[in-house]
This record gives sequence, C-alpha cells and structure tokens, in this order.
Amino acid sequence: MPQKQFSNIEKTFLMIKPDGVKRGLVGEIFSRLERIGLKLVAARMIQATEAQARGNYPGTTEWLTTMGEKTYNNYNNDAKQILTDLGTVDKLEIGNKIYDSLVRYLVSGPVVISVWEGNQAVKVIEKLVGRTDPTVADVGSIRGDFGFDTPQFAVKSGRIVFSTLVHRSDSAEEAKREIKHWFGDKYKDLSDYERLDYTGSYEALT
Repeated sequence: MPQKQFSNIEKTFLMIKPDGVKRGLVGEIFSRLERIGLKLVAARMIQATEAQARGNYPGTTEWLTTMGEKTYNNYNNDAKQILTDLGTVDKLEIGNKIYDSLVRYLVSGPVVISVWEGNQAVKVIEKLVGRTDPTVADVGSIRGDFGFDTPQFAVKSGRIVFSTLVHRSDSAEEAKREIKHWFGDKYKDLSDYERLDYTGSYEALT
C-alpha cells in the first residue's frame, strides 16, 4: 500500500559515535527514536575512514575559527592556559587542532549511521538528543541521561574534544548532504513500509 506523503514528513541523519557504541547504547537510542514515532529507514554499522570523518565537518576557515572561539569559551578566555595546553592562542590554528581531534574521535571505533523519517524529524531528534553539554541537557534527553563528558573535563584530561555520544543533522538540507556522504551515491532507503501504529491510528482521523 503506497505511503501517503505529507509536506512536513522529512528524513534526517543520526550517527551513534564510537563512545555510544562502546557503551552499548545503540538499542536504547534507537528505541527512544522509535517510541516517539520516528521510522527507521536505513542503518549500518561501519568503521569510518579518515576521509569520511573529515568530510562530516565543513572544514571551512569560518567553521575552524568558530571552533577556536568555542574553545576560548571552554577555557573562560584564559589565553595563558590555552597556550600551555594547546601551544597556540590563534583561533584558526586551534580550530585545525580540534578538527584533527574530531577526526581521531570518529575513527576510534565503529559507528552506527542511520536515517530516520517522520513529522519534523530534524527538530524531534534535536529535542531527543539534547544539548551538547550533558550538564545543561534536559533530563530525559539522550545526552542528559547518558552523557558525562564535558568540555571542562576533557580539557583537564588533556583532550580538546569531548565525547557526545551521537551526531545529528541540524537541518533537512544538512541531512541530505550527510546521508549522501555516509551512505554513498547508491543510497536507497526502505521507507515504503508502513509502521503499524501509523496505519489505523492516523488514517482513522482522515
């Protein structure tokens, strides 16, 4: 039976990062997304290559500088400590160091890449995942419930990048780019099937 199409139904990308996989949270995370009404249309466990990891981020000068500025915020603008820990106070140079650390993080173990479909899927997953820093993420969100690493803890542990469990697309346009990047040009999802809780529950209202 063909699936009805609605303008607010969209697809988005979600990656469970190496720390999420190693902590055995794949089933828990998928379960939360399914319980909220999102439909899984593609999933794969892979070992990311360095090229794939680098391509996951913009890598532009603007983006790199922004990463450097965020690091300054994490250090409370303590330039002396930044110089001690990172060997530079230049924001662009710091951004490049962060970029390299992010790549090492993503290739440090297997990741699970997935595509989800549903009503305003991008915003729904944004809410479910929670804010990046678990200390300010809502209770009940994935990061609020399971995250424990923070920028401050990472810095004191000699790391630039802290573990965030998952990566999600920020917009429908970004999702299209990330889906193509991670699944390849031959990507084809299995979105034709109907969830049983959609059939009946919603058709009765039309």
